[in-house]
Amino acid sequence: MGVKQLRKAQPNLAYDHFEQLDGRHPWMEAIPEGFVPYRVRELRQGQISYFNYALGKEMGLIASSHPTEMNPALQNKLLQTFSIQIINEYDELSKKRIDPSTIKPHKYMASRYLQLQHSNKQGKTSGDGRGIWNGTVSFRGKVWDVSSRGTGVTCLAPGSVEANKPLKTGEGEFGYGCGLAEIDELYGAAILAEIMHLQGIPTERVLCIVDLGKGFGIGVRAAPNLLRPAHLFMYLKQGRLSELKAGTDYFIQRQIQNGKWAFKTKGPSRYEEMAEKLCQSFAEFTATLDIDYVFAWLDWDGDNVLADAGIIDYGSVRQFGIRHDRYRYDDVERFSTNLNEQRLKSKLMVQVFVQMADYLKTQKKKPLKEFAKHPTVIKFNQHFQRGRADRLLYRMGFNEIQRNNILKSKDLFESFDRLFSYFERAKISGDEAKVADGVNHPALFNMRNLMKFLPKFYLENGLETSVPEDQFFKVMLSSFAKSKDMQIRPKHRSQIQNFQKIYKQLLEKASAQQKPGQILKGISERSLLLNKESRITGNALIQIVFEILGQLKKGQLEVKDLQKVIDQLVFDSLGLPEVETSRYFEQKPRLLVKPDLYSKLLSFVETHREDI
Repeated sequence: MGVKQLRKAQPNLAYDHFEQLDGRHPWMEAIPEGFVPYRVRELRQGQISYFNYALGKEMGLIASSHPTEMNPALQNKLLQTFSIQIINEYDELSKKRIDPSTIKPHKYMASRYLQLQHSNKQGKTSGDGRGIWNGTVSFRGKVWDVSSRGTGVTCLAPGSVEANKPLKTGEGEFGYGCGLAEIDELYGAAILAEIMHLQGIPTERVLCIVDLGKGFGIGVRAAPNLLRPAHLFMYLKQGRLSELKAGTDYFIQRQIQNGKWAFKTKGPSRYEEMAEKLCQSFAEFTATLDIDYVFAWLDWDGDNVLADAGIIDYGSVRQFGIRHDRYRYDDVERFSTNLNEQRLKSKLMVQVFVQMADYLKTQKKKPLKEFAKHPTVIKFNQHFQRGRADRLLYRMGFNEIQRNNILKSKDLFESFDRLFSYFERAKISGDEAKVADGVNHPALFNMRNLMKFLPKFYLENGLETSVPEDQFFKVMLSSFAKSKDMQIRPKHRSQIQNFQKIYKQLLEKASAQQKPGQILKGISERSLLLNKESRITGNALIQIVFEILGQLKKGQLEVKDLQKVIDQLVFDSLGLPEVETSRYFEQKPRLLVKPDLYSKLLSFVETHREDI
């Protein structure tokens, strides 16, 4: 049988679409000064320890009928495509001997963008410090960006700038100057990013992990648009109008091409419409993070977020079990923002987008403060409040029609929200304290428990019955509560009574023409799904990855089983209401691999379910 016949008979062996990822990227043509080009060599080593089969099928990289298991042909293609390292300035100066046959034909880009870690606040020295862009993949009218991290230290790394000299990849003398990615970080990102995706939260996704040994690897990320606001803000800060225009036009065209945006206006007015779209996107995205207790370290530079409002860089991203809105990540030189401040930072980014749009339209750069009361910026709070209200009611189990019924009565939701926030934002006695990677002052109550409990209680006991105040208090009390926090007080009793009264009013409003009792079953079922005990918090994820790596090292877990264990953790988030997922996720029951290990991982989830 000839090669063509073989491929026709076994389409899963045809991996030609990976050939698109050869380092060339349209950003290189749009912004010739927006990147540093690097020659790249194949390492010809490593092992594929994780591949996102569902994502690979969505991108058209593998056939839709491809089995969810690795084969030698796919392994080789992935290694050939992604097991690569840049030939950096140190390599060039030291005249490192490199086999010419390993060098890729095209140069790859390390893109330039604004970054907090750098002393230069205009982006003149910053960007991809340990990563490069592999290129784009086009499939069924959609374009995907693909980039890799852990591919060698670039001149844009904070460590390179601090050292003021080329650095050798793998040496850690200067902070953020090693150029490699630790394998635990990559596994954590693969798990959490896919969980975020399956919760309907916009995010980058991990396509592939190459294990290079000795605790290091290469992580490959993909998204329909991997640009960050920082890629554009850099040219705004520098006052480089032509590059800003080229970059913004590129961004807009990608959004149109992927069916994300449609414009009513043409010419310079399109930039104002772009700012309005971004205002709504960032407000709704931040509202979702707020209600879902997702910490993503949003800040003024627009670095740790996608330009169209989504999560990127999971190194500091955490999913909290309860509202730990005083937690701050310690990044050595500074502390991060907290959950409450993400709204303010997101609004500030929108203000910068508005400033940017005005600059592009008028060709005159005005001070940022002049846009603080711009109509588009003012709309941010409206979009945020609406998005937050909708997401909270969604988490409580109300469907879209029911949520809209409730929100027609603005005062009703606001009355409920005041009571909900009273409990949700309460803190245990004492002060802020150090935790492993920062500081925190834990939340006193677990409102997710209450969201599950109330509809189930009323379904079983009737709406005429009220939850006894002591029981209500006990249900929502978190595991962080100290002995003196566990005593219900008179103020709690009155608030609990009011809470139940208004909750029942929400049910009445949501039910419209039906009786409130008729919708309780659906709300109860949805709330159980949306507030599962199996929520993987940041600390649970750290323990999970540590255990996986420990068993791999001891030979108790094989790489082929590692993939299945990760998939089992991720797929528990499948099937959430109103979340659109591709048909490529396996829906059928899965055979449990390594039951003892999986049981141990679930014990970590349980232990840390209310943690940061």
